[in-house]
Amino acid sequence: MTEADLPAVMAIEQATFPLDAWSEGMMRGELADMPRSRHYVVALVDSEIVAYAGLAAAADQADVQTIAVLEKHQGTGIGSAMLTELLAEARRRGAREIFLEVRADNARAQTVYRHFGFEEIGTRRRYYDDGTDAIMMRRKLDG
Repeated sequence: MTEADLPAVMAIEQATFPLDAWSEGMMRGELADMPRSRHYVVALVDSEIVAYAGLAAAADQADVQTIAVLEKHQGTGIGSAMLTELLAEARRRGAREIFLEVRADNARAQTVYRHFGFEEIGTRRRYYDDGTDAIMMRRKLDG
C-alpha cells in the first residue's frame, strides 16, 4: 500500500467499518512506519483496489492491525489471501506469535481467524466506539 492508494482504501474503510473507521490521518501514520514496523498491502481485481490489510511487528510479536474487503468481494478468498500474507510477513520478521482484536459481533471474521489457527485469549470490554466488545485472539507461529 502507498499513499496513492489512500482514497480507495479510505472508501473501503468507511464502507466496511462505518461505526469505527480509522481516519485518513491514522492510516497515514501507519504508512509512515513502513517498512520499519508496519506492513500494509492491497488486493486488486481488474486494477481496482478491493481490499487491504496491515500488520504491526516488533521483536517476536506481531499484530494484525486491520483487514477489510469490499462487501461484493467477501467470501471469494481475498480476505484469506490477505491474512496469509500478513502471517507470512510476521514470520519473515521473526515473530513467534501474532495477535488481533475482532468485534464480538463479527462471527464471520471470528470463524475465519479460528480456521487460521487463532485462539481466543480474552475480551476487551467496550473496545469499539459503539461500545461493542473486542475478542482478543492469538496464534503461535511455527519456525
